[in-house]
Amino acid sequence: MNIQDYKGVFVFAQQVDNELSGIALELVGKGKDLAKDLGTEVTAVLVGSDVKGLADELAEYGADKVIVVDDPELKEYRTEPYAHALASVINEFKPEIFLVGATAIGRDLGPRVSARIHTGLTADCTQLEIGDFPINPVPGKEQLHGQLLMTRPAFGGNTIATIACPAFRPQMATVRPGVMQKAPREAGKKAVVVEYNPGFTPDNKYVEILKVVKAVSDVADIMDAKILVSGGRGVGSPENFKLLDDLAEVLGGTVSCSRAVVDAGWKPKDLQVGQTGKTVRPNVYFAIGISGAIQHVAGMEESDIIIAINKDETAPIFDVADYGIVGDLNKILPALTEKLKAEMAAK
Repeated sequence: MNIQDYKGVFVFAQQVDNELSGIALELVGKGKDLAKDLGTEVTAVLVGSDVKGLADELAEYGADKVIVVDDPELKEYRTEPYAHALASVINEFKPEIFLVGATAIGRDLGPRVSARIHTGLTADCTQLEIGDFPINPVPGKEQLHGQLLMTRPAFGGNTIATIACPAFRPQMATVRPGVMQKAPREAGKKAVVVEYNPGFTPDNKYVEILKVVKAVSDVADIMDAKILVSGGRGVGSPENFKLLDDLAEVLGGTVSCSRAVVDAGWKPKDLQVGQTGKTVRPNVYFAIGISGAIQHVAGMEESDIIIAINKDETAPIFDVADYGIVGDLNKILPALTEKLKAEMAAK
């Protein structure tokens, strides 16, 4: 492998039912930052059937080029044709970096593609940057520049690891949804569109989709919320979440929770914030009865304002909070809710 032949930052622009997923635009934004550091361009790889019309949206969010792989075999996501599509694009265009969202689709697709093209894959990354490897110089070992440094939680979230792939290309990573930010939209911006089809011949590895059943949920998506009122084990009981519901209602916010609450069966998994839940970035995040373990903090530390309420003054959550209240949430929350109601009524 001649590493010098590989140039550019490519991202998999995931779409479902001809609608771009949020992670696609987040990756384009991050890809643009990485490409700037490397003096190159960011390219979105759009895979599906009749999806060329999505290229303009990718361009408006920062893509310099869009490679469209369009074929009827790609209408619904299936592992074999999608893996063939991405592996073929990589072999043809030779990107230096290739990013995939750590969604249900991306977690299935990323490892299969990396195995086919014989490169490494760092999964579930929460931070990406261009830098030197080894990060700290080692006597007698060459320090390589312009490497993709991929950071992710490791050992059950008890530590953070930074990983590089200096000897193979592309450098591949799956990235957690919600941790990267979309670039500001530039209406009317255009990208170079390249149509590429490696050919698809169904074989015994192609599954047959008999029926698509769409789940209907009345649970709000906490990743879209501007205000989150999140509760942990310290809330005490599922009944006590009524206090959080009342506060969220006054603020026009959404209730979320920690893993301990989900494990206890108090709230559904869709509301979980943290390493094994969702990564959120609200304007205001209330952490109520949450100790602040690293697994939870990894999912909410990018919130604009963090307000912690906990009876334990030594709880780690206070280390990341902008404002903290030490005390009994059963007394604090009703008083806070009533005060806010009065303020709202006065307006």
